Amino acid sequence: MRTRTGAKAHPHDDAPDTAAAFLRLAALPEGPERDALRDEIVEAWLPMAHRLAGRFRSRGESYDDLRQVAALGLLKAVDRYDPGLGNAFESYAVPTVTGEIKRHFRDHMWTLHVPRRVQELRNRVRHAAQDLSQTVQGRAPTVSEIAECAGLTEDEVRTGQAASESFSALSLDAELPGSDDGYSLSDALGGPDPALDTVVDRQAVKDRLAELPERERAILYMRFFDDMTQNSIAEELGLSQMHVSRLITRSCGRVREQVMGDMDDTDEE
Repeated sequence: MRTRTGAKAHPHDDAPDTAAAFLRLAALPEGPERDALRDEIVEAWLPMAHRLAGRFRSRGESYDDLRQVAALGLLKAVDRYDPGLGNAFESYAVPTVTGEIKRHFRDHMWTLHVPRRVQELRNRVRHAAQDLSQTVQGRAPTVSEIAECAGLTEDEVRTGQAASESFSALSLDAELPGSDDGYSLSDALGGPDPALDTVVDRQAVKDRLAELPERERAILYMRFFDDMTQNSIAEELGLSQMHVSRLITRSCGRVREQVMGDMDDTDEE
């Protein structure tokens, strides 16, 4: 039986021996020859990158996308690796590719953006809860148990648990738990409140109404707040209905002009 000699041992079958190729790459100037050699090295190490991507397949991202992110990390590793330092490429490439994948999850997979520290808390809390689930029977681990296992405070555990709800979000069309009639989140959304425009209008005329003569303020109050007819107001004040009508029209017109003038002055500023 023939025995191979001189072959460099690697911890994984997908770790090719490219030490000589990297030395050549470092010595070549920019150009087609260097680009071709770089592509060969990347292609040789792609199985390793794909293997690393496979470790993250159960985290909600498609495997094809993970392979692309891993390939991007591999390109960065090839371009930044310095063979002159004497370290094996694999020892540099593995953390570079893994870091690129983790960065992808951190920056693109969270529905709500949370700080990196909070994301790390979420991961530590999740891992501790998984470990405790093997020993705690018949119930979920408590906050204090998770804190002790993960080496965190109870407040940090609660923060990590809350962050878990930010990783993904329900669709507005998703049926609410326990609902038998198809009631969804979108059914709970409010709509524009037309009364808001009324609030703005009332606030705009408030100061101008206060500047009107007392009798005119009283007439407007009886007409628009007490809902009295012009005839009733006329009888209350001992005036004719026609005079009351003119006072209402004049007062409203004056307030309207003053409010519009205030708005024009604001626009000019």
